[in-house]
Amino acid sequence: MSRTCNDCGVRDKALCSSLSDDALAGLSRLGVQRRLARGETLVRSGDEALVCANVQSGVMKIASVTAGGSEAIVGLVYPGDFVGRPFAAADDHDVVALTEVELCVFPRARFEEALADHQAMEQLLLKRTMHELDRARRWLMRMGRASAGARVAGFLDDMARRMASSDCAQVSGRPLQPGVQFELPLSRGEIADLLGLTIETVSRQMTRLRALGLIDLPGGRALIIRDPAGLAAEAEAV
Repeated sequence: MSRTCNDCGVRDKALCSSLSDDALAGLSRLGVQRRLARGETLVRSGDEALVCANVQSGVMKIASVTAGGSEAIVGLVYPGDFVGRPFAAADDHDVVALTEVELCVFPRARFEEALADHQAMEQLLLKRTMHELDRARRWLMRMGRASAGARVAGFLDDMARRMASSDCAQVSGRPLQPGVQFELPLSRGEIADLLGLTIETVSRQMTRLRALGLIDLPGGRALIIRDPAGLAAEAEAV
């Protein structure tokens, strides 16, 4: 096994977690470490699908350009997530770094061969794809029915859980603890775009959540979750 795999912070979360050490050693020889600065693009919509990657650190956005020429954010990618379209000729969306990002990048064709050789990894990819489909359906239901306050609370609750789980010390499924702090990787304008709201509405709702004692906003993009249970309850309000 390479030193990179030994030191990988998402070894137990990425698709590679399904592989034995011996199998991982073979896959690691195909991977190349790559670092992206904030705003740098990994893949562009319409381009030939050439790479697949595991996100090791940082957050990325999946975005499309509307007919009017504006950007629409359709998803976020966190450490441990997989990026790419195996068995597809072209990429359907832009994938852009929201923060500094570290990735383990594989040539798509070679990664497809690895999937064929390692059934457990192929099954895990399918399982995660179905999980993301379920997540997207829940998101659509929230967007169609939830109030602005519930949308913002749900977004912050989901991001807090994903950002906290990026820490290898976190146990999968463990309840979110008060005091979790992180930097929002999106601007309020980007949050508004993702939630189908205006910047003013997002700002008002975050101020309201702070007044309720559910979050704190110490400055910049920093955010502290003061009452995880209360925030989750707000996310379920209609």
